[in-house]
Amino acid sequence: MSLRVLYVDFNSYFASVEQQLRPELRGRPVAVLPVIADTSCCIAASYEAKESGIKTGTLVREAKRLCPELKLVEARPAVYVDYHHQLVESVESCAHVERVLSIDEMYCELIGRQQQRDQALGLAREIKCAVSGKVGTELRCSIGIAPNVFLAKTASDLQKPDGLTVIEENDLPDCLFGLKLRDLCGIGVKMEKRLNALGIHSVEALCKASKVALRQAWGGIGGERMHARLRGEWVPDLQTERSSVGHSHVLPPALRSHRTACSVLHRLLQKAAMRLRSYGLITGALHVRVKWIDGPSWENQTRFDPTQDTLQLINALRILWADYPAESKSIPLAVSVTLIDLDEQSNQSRALFDSIESRNKLNAVTDRVNLCYGKNTVYFGGAHLALRSAPMRIAFNHIPEPVVEGD
Repeated sequence: MSLRVLYVDFNSYFASVEQQLRPELRGRPVAVLPVIADTSCCIAASYEAKESGIKTGTLVREAKRLCPELKLVEARPAVYVDYHHQLVESVESCAHVERVLSIDEMYCELIGRQQQRDQALGLAREIKCAVSGKVGTELRCSIGIAPNVFLAKTASDLQKPDGLTVIEENDLPDCLFGLKLRDLCGIGVKMEKRLNALGIHSVEALCKASKVALRQAWGGIGGERMHARLRGEWVPDLQTERSSVGHSHVLPPALRSHRTACSVLHRLLQKAAMRLRSYGLITGALHVRVKWIDGPSWENQTRFDPTQDTLQLINALRILWADYPAESKSIPLAVSVTLIDLDEQSNQSRALFDSIESRNKLNAVTDRVNLCYGKNTVYFGGAHLALRSAPMRIAFNHIPEPVVEGD
């Protein structure tokens, strides 16, 4: 069984970019925040900060307690996207990047002599040198090399930061036994509980489980695919379709009111509508969520005839927002909009009395003007109070296009 995959995982990516750009932050504990506020949480932490117990999701006030000398930095998504493209280019200069999996993860398929251990290790070191020389010394990566993508990703997690680990056929499955079930990609809280219910409490037990048992745990072919991955077999990626388009935003203190939260939702919705059109999609449902400072959340959802028209989506938001408990004393902390039930634009049915043609022209002109002259050159009035809020954000598996999603 040959080594087929070289997996590159950039360590503490957002914080590392900040340390690269700001030499005064190098070697110091750094936390990257969506907004500078004690009620916010860390979306990234440097390795110096992680040594104090700070991780993604740690509340800022708790992070300050754990590490009083912590440096807080507001996230700059557009900068991270720019660095991402530089990193892809630097890896590509050494080996073809087969697939980009997230803003800080990608893999290359090894071919020919590259599949030999010594050659693969040499290529990994070449990639590390290229990244350091072309992008920056603070952008360190952990590289995993293995017979398939799953094991190569697992290997990349075994030694951080700046690691280099190889898993070969004769290392399996013993090299995995020291891991916890949740350390493996694809096993979250719910899946761990399902495995435990079947008597599987360790990675060793998982590796020894039958294909039938894993199929039962995963509820289908996913279990068979995990069974194959654990044994180093090549498992092709499944083709996936986009299931939703959405945006979320942690509100800065100045915007934590009923009126301004609504304005931020308008801006998020207008950004999501523009993205939807750029993908050539239509949506049949809108989901809105408001998280309150005191813990619980309010959420609502509505369905409508499939569309990509901003005005129709704004009307759907207006209907949903009419049910928001404005009399509640709960203070909004974060808001999100999600467009679901997506389909191809070519499948849109023409309504008998609706002026789709004129709406499409209006949306197209609005998009062109904003792309040419900058976001918010033309916008719908509901977003007026939030024009400087809800900047571009980076989800785990979505790398934004600044030309469409930038501020």
